[in-house]
Amino acid sequence: MTVIAPTPSTTDFVNEPLLELRRAEVRDELLAALGDLDRRLPLQVPVIAGERRTTNETFASTDPGCPTRVVATAHAATPRDVEDAVAAAGRAFRTWSATPAPQRAAVLHRAAARLHDDRHQLAALAVRECAKPWREADADVAEAIDFLRYYAVRALALEEGPQLVTVPGERNELRYVPRGVTAVVAPWNFPLAIPLGMTAAALAVGSTVVLKPAEQAPACALAIVEALYASGLPTGALGLLPGFDEPGRALVRHPAVQTIAFTGSEAVGLDILRAAADVAPGQRHLKRVIAEMGGKNCIIVDADADLDEAVPAIVRSAFAFGGQKCSAASRVLVHERIADLLVERLAGAVDALRVGQAEDFATDVPPLIDEGSQRRLHDAVALARREGSVVASSAAPQGTGWFVAPTVVRALPADSELLRRELFGPLLTVEAVAGIDEACDIVDASSSALTGGLFSRDPRTVAHVARRSPVGNLYVNRDITGAMVGRHPFGGNRLSGTGTKAGGPDYLLHFVEPRVVVENTMRHGLVV
Repeated sequence: MTVIAPTPSTTDFVNEPLLELRRAEVRDELLAALGDLDRRLPLQVPVIAGERRTTNETFASTDPGCPTRVVATAHAATPRDVEDAVAAAGRAFRTWSATPAPQRAAVLHRAAARLHDDRHQLAALAVRECAKPWREADADVAEAIDFLRYYAVRALALEEGPQLVTVPGERNELRYVPRGVTAVVAPWNFPLAIPLGMTAAALAVGSTVVLKPAEQAPACALAIVEALYASGLPTGALGLLPGFDEPGRALVRHPAVQTIAFTGSEAVGLDILRAAADVAPGQRHLKRVIAEMGGKNCIIVDADADLDEAVPAIVRSAFAFGGQKCSAASRVLVHERIADLLVERLAGAVDALRVGQAEDFATDVPPLIDEGSQRRLHDAVALARREGSVVASSAAPQGTGWFVAPTVVRALPADSELLRRELFGPLLTVEAVAGIDEACDIVDASSSALTGGLFSRDPRTVAHVARRSPVGNLYVNRDITGAMVGRHPFGGNRLSGTGTKAGGPDYLLHFVEPRVVVENTMRHGLVV
């Protein structure tokens, strides 16, 4: 039985611990949850637009490791569904925005408790629908729980408002009010944490949400929507629009949408920014876009780096979950004095990686999300073989599943598109540099600025790179993935996004508008 504690204070937040997968009983519980899920497949995912409904067109999400296994049958949202979902969210906004912040926070805390109780089942769903290995799937659930709790706590702090300068005879107040209906357009690679994080932030401050999940992960999206409704969210406050591109395009262009929260590719993000800038006839507001887009993330390895520390961290950063993270390492810039040694050690580490099904606890690299991703990465590896020297490539299963072997390549020409394009897969390039400043110049020349890494034992080098690096998140002597809510606020600069810093103290400000009241208290007389 879950016991709901009293609403925490504005400073009461701790990260949800991860499961200890080394314990046999934990692994048995996860496999039991997966078996139970498999017996219930395919799941059914409706449209939610003020009510649950079905449509004439359906599509399937499938297991990337066994594409013939249908995980969910989802009903594709129509233009009418988009209209109805936004209208329902608009009606619910009047009630939800007037709900006191502690009551809104309590809904989010109850939802977090539900996810905590159901974490084995939710992790199993991420394993099946998105081929997330168990460790990654469990971390996805834990991060989703963290977002709910953290934004609930931050909403209470936001409700208190900041202190303004005061002078005799004047009272000044700054308060934050919710903007209105929020469109959330979410990716598949963190099918629980990212859509729930964007949704929870909007709900925490009193806005309502219409969620357009990735077509590859509709069942994961339904799971978080149901958890929020079961925790007391009012009807209509959260819509769900499964489908491909069309519902998302209609949603971000809808004149009643006030805020758009997006995580995904640079191309789609730029299209959303352009669409949001177009003010429709009768629209009385400017849309605000919160965008977290792609990265071309570099790890710098200085000559004094501890390779016992650097090599495992590089491998995890580049190949965990098949490199399908916007924060994943794509390039290594290593001092020329140790380049050959690093490549040799990387080759040995990559050769030891196990490529296999996500449900296997021994798997290091799972299949990619779909056939299109597999084809794109195979083409990239083929180009790498033509242009450079492949120095490491582990074996990948043949036949069923969208598998791609982890690959390391060096000696690419400086103008290779592989050094510029986000690959979103298990391909890592290695380049020798003369020193730290050359590496920093390469990073600075990129239009992406999401994450980056540095391995160095010299505090002066660390300080120098920290000053020069334009990236949103710089990780020193550790992996460059795995940002923790509340500890590592996450978001990119330049074309990697709007620097939103999800999971940080300022994120909720994107979903509200400030209003100031200035009152002259030296009035003549008092009306009672």
